[in-house]
Amino acid sequence: MPGLRPGPSRATGVFAYGAALGLAVDRLVGDPRRGHPVAAFGRAAGRVEQALWRDHRGRGALHTAVCAGTTVAAGALAARTVRGSRAGSVALTAAAVWAVVGGTTLGREAHAIGGALAAGDLEVARERLPHLCGRDPQSLDGPAMARAVVESVAENTSDAVVGALFWGAVAGVPGLVGFRAVNTLDAMVGHKSPRHLRYGWASARLDDVAGWPGARLTALLATVAGGNPRGALRAWRADAGKHPSPNAGPVEASFAGALGVRLGGTLSYAGRVEHRPVLNGEGRPVEVADIDRAVRLSRRITGLTLAVCVGGRMIASALKRRNA
Repeated sequence: MPGLRPGPSRATGVFAYGAALGLAVDRLVGDPRRGHPVAAFGRAAGRVEQALWRDHRGRGALHTAVCAGTTVAAGALAARTVRGSRAGSVALTAAAVWAVVGGTTLGREAHAIGGALAAGDLEVARERLPHLCGRDPQSLDGPAMARAVVESVAENTSDAVVGALFWGAVAGVPGLVGFRAVNTLDAMVGHKSPRHLRYGWASARLDDVAGWPGARLTALLATVAGGNPRGALRAWRADAGKHPSPNAGPVEASFAGALGVRLGGTLSYAGRVEHRPVLNGEGRPVEVADIDRAVRLSRRITGLTLAVCVGGRMIASALKRRNA
């Protein structure tokens, strides 16, 4: 029914209130320990992989299309079902934001590792590090783990918060859940293991495309909110392109400049050693106290992202009405 279709202003209000409520719920309770929707998606995607896997890009592309496409379609169907109710639309948006945004759990895990490092308990820190990133913890000493945590906070601020809110502002609930589906698929099959080198190619490339705007927005907001705009901008411009990831590069470089630390260097994934370029070579080595500073910067970026996304929707709605 035409009368039930939300107009531009109403849709903006639904996103604004829903996103704010979802972020508030995430801040209060974080991720559920059991029954997380993203974990359920991961299990379903794993079953699809078992049925489709071949060492072939086409099969991997089909896997990506089935998993991401089904998620977007489910989000669109849910949004259509409640679109006649403003309260229902706000509640659905809030639930989707809470399900796909992981800022609070990111901060908790980072603080837990930082606390263990501050207490000198490297074994506890090594035990918790895989909850946050895919590094080989046994190969890392205390300073290397602190650097890994800061890098993970930076990258996950983009992947787990900013990117999701950006696509939610652009496409509502389907954008929120679709972005998280693509990001999860990349984490599952988008890496360069022998099994996934070809099969995960499509997921990795789609994640690069979907993550591009959120990564640049994260870098921009880190420059604005980090306390050292000149250093963040300098590191972003000079070093982002050196990183092997087109999206992690701007984010990690801007965080490094904003915090005044050096990131990058030698790291180990699944027994594979990588020598990455140093980001913000003028900075000092990462210290344990920098973990808390990175988490605080991530939280400031989250608030600014919500403001930017809502403001962007308001401007787009005003332009649409003006040109109607």
